[in-house]
Amino acid sequence: MVRGTAHMAFPILFCFLAAGFSSPAMGGPEVFSEPQQNLERTCFQTHSPWRGDCDLRSDVAIVYGFDSTMAERVQSWREHGYRVHLMTGVAWGNYQDYLHGQFDGHHHEDEEQTDRNGHAHGHGGGAYYMSPSTNYGNYLCAGVRRALEAGVEAVHLEEPEFWVQDGYSEGFKREWRQFYGEPWQPPHSSVDAQWRASHLKYYLYRRTLQQVFDSVLAFNKQTGRQVRCYVPTHSLLNYASWSIVSPESSLARLNGCDGYIAQVWTGTSRTPNMYRGQSRERTFETAFLEYGAMQNLVRSTGRSVWYLNDPIEDNPNHGWDDYRRNWECTLTASLFQPEVWRYEVAPWPERIFSKRYPRNAPPPGPQPMPRAYATELQAVWNALDDMKQTNVTWDCGATGLGVLIGDSLMFERGDPAPSDGALGHIYGLALPFLKRGLPVQPVQLEAATIPGYLDGFQCLLLTYRGMKPLTPDVHRSLADWVKRGGLLVVCDDDGDPFNGVREWWNTNGLHYATPRQHLFEQLHLAKDDPNPMRVGKGQLLWIHRDPAQLAASADGDAFLAEVVRKAATNMEAAPFPHFRWSETNCLYLRRGPYIIAAGLDESIGGPARTLQGRFINLFDSELRLQREVALAPGTRFVLLDMDAPEIAERSLLAAACRAVPLKQGADATSMMLEGVENTPGIVLLRATRAPRSVLLAGKAIDPFHYDAEQGLLWVRFTNQAAPRELDVQF
Repeated sequence: MVRGTAHMAFPILFCFLAAGFSSPAMGGPEVFSEPQQNLERTCFQTHSPWRGDCDLRSDVAIVYGFDSTMAERVQSWREHGYRVHLMTGVAWGNYQDYLHGQFDGHHHEDEEQTDRNGHAHGHGGGAYYMSPSTNYGNYLCAGVRRALEAGVEAVHLEEPEFWVQDGYSEGFKREWRQFYGEPWQPPHSSVDAQWRASHLKYYLYRRTLQQVFDSVLAFNKQTGRQVRCYVPTHSLLNYASWSIVSPESSLARLNGCDGYIAQVWTGTSRTPNMYRGQSRERTFETAFLEYGAMQNLVRSTGRSVWYLNDPIEDNPNHGWDDYRRNWECTLTASLFQPEVWRYEVAPWPERIFSKRYPRNAPPPGPQPMPRAYATELQAVWNALDDMKQTNVTWDCGATGLGVLIGDSLMFERGDPAPSDGALGHIYGLALPFLKRGLPVQPVQLEAATIPGYLDGFQCLLLTYRGMKPLTPDVHRSLADWVKRGGLLVVCDDDGDPFNGVREWWNTNGLHYATPRQHLFEQLHLAKDDPNPMRVGKGQLLWIHRDPAQLAASADGDAFLAEVVRKAATNMEAAPFPHFRWSETNCLYLRRGPYIIAAGLDESIGGPARTLQGRFINLFDSELRLQREVALAPGTRFVLLDMDAPEIAERSLLAAACRAVPLKQGADATSMMLEGVENTPGIVLLRATRAPRSVLLAGKAIDPFHYDAEQGLLWVRFTNQAAPRELDVQF
C-alpha cells in the first residue's frame, strides 16, 4: 500500500529520507520502516500468524484471541513490520475454561445468556454469550494481561452484547436483585420489566469493560507503557435493529476508553428497512447512517474511531458480485464522514483471499476471488492511507440536518410491546432527507450535553417513539440550542407504551406523562401546545404523528420533507440566514484530491449529475482515465481528481499494493512494492517522458503502457508478500 506519498514535494522528500528497510541479516524478514505508520491509519484483524495471503500491509495487524498461540502470533506479525494489537470478544469467546471450572474451580454455566424457554444462547463452537459477573470480568483481565506481557500496543474488546430475548439465567437474576434491590421479573411480563432488564444489561457490560480498562491502566502505571483500549462495536442503529443491548455511548465516559472500531459492513447494512411503504435492502443508505452514528458517538469526546469495511461478509452463501457491489456501497458510505480517516480494511483476510464462494453454489461449485476484485481492493486500501485531508467540501443537498438517536433505542425491542420491527421511527425520519441528497447525520442524544456538540446543526428531528432520554439534562441542552437559533422538529404522537415505565420523568416528584412534556417545559411551552412556536432565536415544530407510520406510507416521506422544508425556509429569512435548503439526487463530497460520490435511487426527479474532468475511478481495477462520470441512480464512486492541486507534485498516483518511494528525479523513479501474495498489482505514475526501462526486482516489465498525451504510465505485475524494488528509467 502507498506509504508516505504526501501531497507536495517536501513531504515526498521527507519520505525518501525517512523510509528504511531491515534485512534478513539484521534478523527476521525484510520489512518496511515507514514514518507515518505510527498514525495507525489502517488495520485488519486475523486469527492467523503471518502468511502471504493475509499480508495486507496495513499499519496495524490485530491478533485475535488470547489462547495459547497468542504470543507466537503477535511475534510473527511484529517480525514483518506491523504494529500489533490484540482483539478478543467481551460477550463471547472460546472461554470454556471459565464456564467449566478450570479458571477458578467453579462452574459458571449459570452466567450463559438464557431465553424464557431455558435455552442458552450459543455463538457456535461451544462458545456462549455471557451474562457477565465481576468474576467473569476478572477472567477477561487475566487473559488480556497475557497479551500485554506479549507486547501488544493496544487492546480491542469487541462486541459487548446482551440479547433482548435473554435475561432469564440464574446469573442475571442475581444481578437484578443486587442492582434493583427487588425480586427479578421476567422481562416479557411488562414494558417496565423489559425496560429495567435492558437497563441492567446496558450496565453489566459497561461494568465489565471498566474492569478491563482499569486492569490495563494499572499495568501501564506499573510498567510505564501506554497500552490503549478500544471497543469494536456495531452501530446503535444495528444493535437496535437486531434487538441487542450494548453500552454504546456510555463507553465514551469510561476511564481508559480510547475509542471504537465502527463495525459496519454488508452484513449489518443490508438489513432491510422501510421507506415509502416498501421493505427492502438499502445497503448504501443504511451504511451511511450507521457510520454517521458511530462518528457522532465520539465527536467532541477526544476519542478516535476506525471504520470497518468487509470485502465479503459473514454469510458465505452470497456470490462475488454481491460481495463486491455491497462492499462498494459500504466503503463509499464510510468515506462520506470526512472527520474519520482511520479504517479497518478487512476482518479475517484469510477468508477473503483464500476461500471460495458461494459456499452452497451448484456445479461447478464455489469460485475463488475474481482477480480484478483483488486488484480493486488493494488500490482502494492504498488510497485510505491518504484520507486525512483539510480541503473538505460538500456539493449536494443542504447540510446541517440531524436525527437524534439515543441508547434507549435498544431498550424497547422486546415483548410485550416492542417498537417498530423495521426501526421505522428512525429511518422514517432520516431516509426522506438522505434520499433527497441531504447528508443527514444521526446525532447521539446522550452527547448533547457536551459543550459545542450541537454546533453546526441547523435542524434536528426528534421522536420519543421507540426511545427515551435517559437523563433530563439533555433537554436543557436541546432547549439552549433552539434558543440560539436551531429548528427542532418533534415527530411524536405520545402513544408509546414505554412512556409509562418507571423513570425520571414520572418519579421523585415529577409527574410528566411523557418525556416530551418535560422538553416542552424547558422550552417554556405548554405541555401539549401543538403549534409551531418561536423559542428565542429558534423554532420548535411538533408533528403529531408516529414516524414509523410515515415510513410505512407511500407518501410519508414527501409529507415530512415538505413540512420540514417549509419550516427551514422560514428559518432562512433574516435573522436566520445560515440555513439554505436544497435537494439533489446524488451525494457529492470532495476530500482533497478525492471525490466521493453516489447516485441515489428512490430520489427526486431530474437528470443524473455528470462530472467533467480527468478522473481515476478507484473501483476500476485497470485504473483507467475517465473524462466523464455520470452519477446515475445506484452508482458509487471513489475518484482521484487528476487536476487537484494536492497531487500536482505527486509522481505516484495510485497503486494496488503497498508502494514506498525511494527516489524521484527527472531521469529515474524508484519505489519498494509489496502486496497480497499472487494477486494482480498495478501502479499508476505521472511521467513527462516515456520510460527507457521498467525493472521490478531487476527484471524487465514489458509491455507497460504509457500515454504521452496525458503523461501517465501504467505498470502491471503480480504481487508478492515481500518487498521488491521497482525502478523506472526515463
